[in-house]
Amino acid sequence: MPTPDRPLRKLGFLTIGLFDPADPAAGHRSTLEIIELGERLGFDSAWLRHRHLQYGISSPVAVMAAASQRTSRIELGTAVTPLGWENPLRLAEDLATVDLLSGGRINPGVSVGVPMHYDTVKDQLYPDSADTEDFSYARVDRFARLVAGEKVREFSGKQGVVEEFSNRVEPHSAGLRERIWYGAASLKSATWAGGNGFNLLTSSVVFPGPDEEPDFAAVQQRQIRAFRDASAASGSNSARVSQGLVVIPTDSASSAQREKYQRYVDERTPRTSAPQGPQRMMFARDLIGSSDEIAEQLYAHQGFQEVDEVAFALPFSFEHEDYVQILTDIAGTLGPALGWARAE
Repeated sequence: MPTPDRPLRKLGFLTIGLFDPADPAAGHRSTLEIIELGERLGFDSAWLRHRHLQYGISSPVAVMAAASQRTSRIELGTAVTPLGWENPLRLAEDLATVDLLSGGRINPGVSVGVPMHYDTVKDQLYPDSADTEDFSYARVDRFARLVAGEKVREFSGKQGVVEEFSNRVEPHSAGLRERIWYGAASLKSATWAGGNGFNLLTSSVVFPGPDEEPDFAAVQQRQIRAFRDASAASGSNSARVSQGLVVIPTDSASSAQREKYQRYVDERTPRTSAPQGPQRMMFARDLIGSSDEIAEQLYAHQGFQEVDEVAFALPFSFEHEDYVQILTDIAGTLGPALGWARAE
């Protein structure tokens, strides 16, 4: 197994929070239990995907609020919240509130763009402004400025006997702006994120440029390097980068689990063979096997070579006990194989 130049510094995991529509409460409780388990196992962070009109977490802010009261150390993040569905001012208020309740453990991950299947939902989401909403980077910039505490209006001060008003988003949580992450999958977005003071979330999806060879790891490496260059040029050398590949260690899995996991990977592998659609979307291969086998593949991965923290993505459709086994193997075997030291 290769020897890394530096050990993995932070180990996290990402979950979609899948639930049965016939019993959604059970799925949400399972997610909270998984986050609690993550803290007991020593993980540095737990991240929630954001899904709308699907059977996954639609309100990660609410779930993080609940998780913050069940845990004391593990960082909590979103990967990612699509801002096209959000009012930036209201989201800034909610995230600051939860960040304070958590003791400063929230890592908001965001992205922009037209909401998925926008034509099917725009009349309900933005009945009066659907055709004029701005889904550009400007939406992220506005959100970040509100989180940072920039002035919202001129009006402030007392009105009447008890009413007192602020000219910025309240509550204000100092340090939250520095913990905003941008989920980028293109060279343009990675460069923009670095130049505008955000951290970078990379995942198992990239969009290569029109002249780039369709090599996922090489494309991801170029994006991370472009982000770091842009970040340094803007005066920041402390921006963080996290990678979020799907890894499925089988060290302690039962034979039935191994068969199920392999079927899952086999069904998803064909999509990784070539770019998909007009945007040439590329998917990373899921990594399955013993922790030593996965560690060897990661050390050879050009994207992984650029990072010192990860948020490994849990498969979408497994059972609670499967996630317990996978997280236990990641924390107990794979993490140490990557040089990671458990948080205490």
